[in-house]
Amino acid sequence: MSGQVAVDPSVRQLAGNVICMDLSYPPETEPFRAEIRTWLVENLPDGWGTPEFSMEPDEKKAFNSAWTEKLYDGGWICASWPTEYGGKGLTLMESVVLNEEFARAEAPLRADFFGDTLVGPTILQWASEEQKQEFIPRILHGTISWCQGFSEPDAGSDLASLKTRAELDGDEWVINGQKVWTTQAQFADYIFLLARTDPDAPKHAGISYLLVPMKQPGIEVRPIEQVDGSADFNEVFFTDVRCPVANVVGGVNNGWKVAMTTLGFERGSSATTGHRRFLRELDQIIDEARKNGRSTDPLIRQRLATAWTKVKIMEINGYRSLTDSLNGTHHMAALGACNKMFWSEFHQDTLDLAMDILGLDGQILSGSRDDSVDERVRRGRDDYPVSDLQSSFFFSRSETIWGGTAEIQRNIVGERVLGLPKEPKPVAAAT
Repeated sequence: MSGQVAVDPSVRQLAGNVICMDLSYPPETEPFRAEIRTWLVENLPDGWGTPEFSMEPDEKKAFNSAWTEKLYDGGWICASWPTEYGGKGLTLMESVVLNEEFARAEAPLRADFFGDTLVGPTILQWASEEQKQEFIPRILHGTISWCQGFSEPDAGSDLASLKTRAELDGDEWVINGQKVWTTQAQFADYIFLLARTDPDAPKHAGISYLLVPMKQPGIEVRPIEQVDGSADFNEVFFTDVRCPVANVVGGVNNGWKVAMTTLGFERGSSATTGHRRFLRELDQIIDEARKNGRSTDPLIRQRLATAWTKVKIMEINGYRSLTDSLNGTHHMAALGACNKMFWSEFHQDTLDLAMDILGLDGQILSGSRDDSVDERVRRGRDDYPVSDLQSSFFFSRSETIWGGTAEIQRNIVGERVLGLPKEPKPVAAAT
């Protein structure tokens, strides 16, 4: 099994609703695993993944461009999609194996996260055939980039309170409003946007899901600069922005249901690999502790051990999520809330530990000032060059907010798992 485990579809049902995970691979997945490993060896640069391997900025840029084409030629981009739309029609377990092998090799698997993982599957499920033919090939080829226009200043956790409006004008929607925390908006070709198309309907109704071109008059993108100078998040303002009437996905005023589908696509085949980024970062933190002698401090050692056990819990919870998917059980929303709350709070605690290990050295800017670094991946401004750990520390502050705040996740667990009463609505103050 090469040290890997996965959940067999024949997981056993025990008393009540308890699921027992059989941590073994279905035998038919092993030839597929070998195929992927062979392809990676044949297509990754020599020495990839070894401590000595490195690329100059120009080489890295060339690799990224060529790699997308290789992924497409190999059929690995969106391989779980139906064959008639360019995918391989992989089963869930095959998709799990694919994600595991690319993660093991630390090889990029996606052309555009938002396109491959969120809007692409949504288009496949909800869109018309004409919409599929227009957008799916470009997503597969990596020639179109996306951003997500859901959150607003007064509609984050309570997304249904959004105020951005789209009004019909002939064969176009005219959009006015504002979105916030829009990742990669400054680079995107399209935004998949929620807008209110019927202001008189109840707040969960009257919302539509639109595919809006970003390169047009009336769209203003304002980067939200973080303390380290990075600006992945943006505010986006829409003033009389145009969108073809045909770019509604899933029908007019059905956007809430479509959006819930989009949010659900973030789980599933990547469940068994999500912990790996935290494990890699923890290894880096342990290396720092060894270098400066803090690894002999009993309190630091205990905190490192606690962090390691939490990464292992994330790994096990990933298998629980996969088990749910394989069995069609209905714990996904609650389990997703538990996982999001757990990893986001863990990450903040672990980066606090990293800064404690670095001590005063953690206050010294130790990142790159290299002008050739792509601004999409730059760690802070040239005049504030943070290291990877410093950048992660700053970014981790946001992780208990985006994707549903930790407070909202606790409400979901309390109400849907524990059966507790719903949180009382705030009472307006008397005037």
